[in-house]
Amino acid sequence: MTVAGESKQSAESTRIIGPTFQKAAFTGSLVSEIMPLLEAHYLEIAHYQDIPLKPDWARYQKAAELGVLRIFTIRQGRDLVGYQVFFVNVNPHYSTSLQAAVDIVYLDPSLRGKMIGYRFIAWCDEQLKAEGVQVSIHHLKARKDLNYGHMLERQGYELMDLIYVKRLDK
Repeated sequence: MTVAGESKQSAESTRIIGPTFQKAAFTGSLVSEIMPLLEAHYLEIAHYQDIPLKPDWARYQKAAELGVLRIFTIRQGRDLVGYQVFFVNVNPHYSTSLQAAVDIVYLDPSLRGKMIGYRFIAWCDEQLKAEGVQVSIHHLKARKDLNYGHMLERQGYELMDLIYVKRLDK
C-alpha cells in the first residue's frame, strides 16, 4: 500500500505520490526545515530587503503555547516544500467571531502553477473551519506575477482592504 507522500517502486519506474498536506506543531526541527524556504521566500518578495530577515521564534513559541498559532505544511516525500502559518484569535471588534489571519504562505517555485497551492489553501481553510474559524484573512504582496490574489478570488475570497506602507526611518 502506498500512502500519499511515499515512494512507490516497481521494476519499471519509480513514482512519487504527493504532495501531502499536514498540520504541524511548532518545534525546533520544523524551524530548521522552514529557514531555507523562508530565506528563499524573503529574497523573492521582501519589499524592504535592507531590513534583515530575523524571525522572533520566541514569539512564535509563545503563540503556540497560547494555542493561537496554526502551522500547515506541504511535503513532497519527506521534503518540506511549502507552508502556511496563521494566527487564530477572536477579533477584538467582533467578539463572537474566531478569525484566522495569515502570517505567511509559501510554495516552492517549481511546484507553482500545478494547482498545488490552490488545493493547499482550500485544505487549510477546511482545517480552520473545522476548528470553528469564521473568517480567514490573507494579505498579499502587490505583485501580479505571483497570481496569488486571483487564486484566492477563485476560491471565494473577496478583496476587502488595501494596505499602504510607508518607511518612517528613511
